[in-house]
Amino acid sequence: MTAVIYARYSSDNQREESIEGQIRECTAYAEKNGVTVIKHYIDRALSAKTDNRPDFQQMIKDSEKRLFDIVLVWKLDRFARNRYDSAHYEYQLERNHVKLVSATEPISDSPAGIMVKSMLTGMAEYYSAELSEKVVRGMTENVLKGKYNGGTIPIGFKVDEEKFFQIDPLKAPFVVEAFRRYNEGATMKELMNWLNDSGVTTNRNQKFTYNSVQKLLTNKRYIGENHFKDIVMPDSIPAIVDKDLFKEVQQKIKKNSRAPARHKAEDDYLLTTKLFCGMCGAMMFGECGTGRNKVVHHYYKCATAKRFKTCKKKTVRKEWLEDLVIAETMKLIQDDAVIDAIVAEVMELQDQENTTLPLLEKQMREVENGIENMLNAIQAGVLTNSTKLRLEKLEAQQKELEVRIAEEKIARPRLSENQVRFWLTRFRKLDPNVKSHRETLINTFVNAVYLYDEKVLITFNYKDGTKTITFDEIAAKDAPEGNGSDLGCFAPPKSLNVCKYAEVFVL
Repeated sequence: MTAVIYARYSSDNQREESIEGQIRECTAYAEKNGVTVIKHYIDRALSAKTDNRPDFQQMIKDSEKRLFDIVLVWKLDRFARNRYDSAHYEYQLERNHVKLVSATEPISDSPAGIMVKSMLTGMAEYYSAELSEKVVRGMTENVLKGKYNGGTIPIGFKVDEEKFFQIDPLKAPFVVEAFRRYNEGATMKELMNWLNDSGVTTNRNQKFTYNSVQKLLTNKRYIGENHFKDIVMPDSIPAIVDKDLFKEVQQKIKKNSRAPARHKAEDDYLLTTKLFCGMCGAMMFGECGTGRNKVVHHYYKCATAKRFKTCKKKTVRKEWLEDLVIAETMKLIQDDAVIDAIVAEVMELQDQENTTLPLLEKQMREVENGIENMLNAIQAGVLTNSTKLRLEKLEAQQKELEVRIAEEKIARPRLSENQVRFWLTRFRKLDPNVKSHRETLINTFVNAVYLYDEKVLITFNYKDGTKTITFDEIAAKDAPEGNGSDLGCFAPPKSLNVCKYAEVFVL
């Protein structure tokens, strides 16, 4: 029989058995009972009170593949600490023909055993609720007394032996100076650079980032407030920053957050890294400029034409080209024949990528045939020491191959044709007017776009997936004017500024 071990460590109780200890006892149980362990699922510092545990959920999902027979836990409270979750997930395991076993609480499958298991789960649920209540009560008391409640200690503070906050005389002046500088007009990025250049680190001995500076400037502990959940205790810890200064800084942060955004990053140009000049082969990058009517226009421009003036490819309007590519992509995924072709290609690719599993399965068939031949020989009366040794060797190989095949199936799950088809057809429901949906369509299906003065060539991410659209065809369909191609160009903008972060050169 094969098993997986599930281990969990909760940070609420530091005396709780370690992950290593749980695995050690589960492994010993498996060896004693002739069970082969093929995988460990581990959730660290996560409570069983919630089912939001990544490895736990993956284990339940993997049980559907029936690659193992047993889920082995140190104690039942590692699996779940409330009756509903325990019953719900144990039922899922049973439905998948997988048994839940406790290494330290051997329980039979008899009616009495079921009752004992229910009782143990109920005790775990009570323990979890009682522990949670004690933790909340203790942390609330700490807030009221101005004590440290755990977590990262803000820079500028220290915690003494009795868990009271004390001002750190070495770092507190940097906190005050950071507030003063921001209030006088410094940006968070400038503060980040100043703190790092000054050799100041966070209390985790890490360099400051934009986010850590933002947290510093908004932390109310610097004006003496201690808090836990909805409980706020003013003037309960030593204040580092004057309240008036803190208030002014918060107002400036709020005001700055409403400021208009600067040039957006390259992901606003959906075809960045996928769009190429059909005339010279260079990548085309995003560019924006303000026209005579003060309206900002966005373009794609050939890198060679921009840098060296040796390519005559005209700029093309961003919106027009992106709409065209999106429309062609939507047409593509509405075609059932295309979906069939992609499904076939994915299935073929899976076969090519996973060459290990077929090889192991072939070895397993050979070993099974060998065992069958040995058994036939024994039944025919041929029983020698060499026959016995050969049979034992084949059985050991069979056991090893079972483990390796199960490990390979878990490591590289194979998608069925129906799963691939379902995943692909979901894209038909995307809204081509929603930015995130447009990004998904282009990133998933579009390999490259080549722009010429008379046509657009789109290559999609599947075999034979190339589509050419001529501008004559577009013109015949009443394409909008002002696309920057041979169909007509806008007058040059009054000022043309390259959008920062949108410029990518590949020559």
